[in-house]
Amino acid sequence: MLKPQDLLVLLKLLHSGWTSHGQMAQSLGMSASEVHAGLKRLKQSRLVKGETTPIRSAVREVLQYGVPYFLPAERGELTRGLPTAHAAPPLKGLIVQGNDPPPVWPDPEGPVRGQAFKPLYRSVPFAVRQDPALYEWLVLIDALRGGSTRERHLAAKMLEDRLQTAVVS
Repeated sequence: MLKPQDLLVLLKLLHSGWTSHGQMAQSLGMSASEVHAGLKRLKQSRLVKGETTPIRSAVREVLQYGVPYFLPAERGELTRGLPTAHAAPPLKGLIVQGNDPPPVWPDPEGPVRGQAFKPLYRSVPFAVRQDPALYEWLVLIDALRGGSTRERHLAAKMLEDRLQTAVVS
């Protein structure tokens, strides 16, 4: 059964390809054993072939149809953090922001005060500081997890576009 951190590993594979367990673990703020176990679960779930090659058609279906249901948004209190979903690129500017506080991943070093939006994995704020492209993938995933209908449609379209150029089979 997939775990939320497996999606983080999968997204890293999609946009930057494979390096090594150690390098991926370091860039994601995970242990090498967590990366290894995640890759094993991704392979068992038929989302990667070989050891590390994502399968575009399977990934597309999981992102669009599975993520909103098996990883629903969990919101919390006002906190300092990193903007996500409609409050961060690439969706920021395409969605008119209301008066509600923006969704943020809780992080004491974050630049914005907003409503807590639980990230897929505890190391997400660390990982996105290392990798701006991963940040955008995760923002789109969060729009699928907890956005309005319009946000989800925009995010799905942007993810589809990114999948076309991703490092996959």
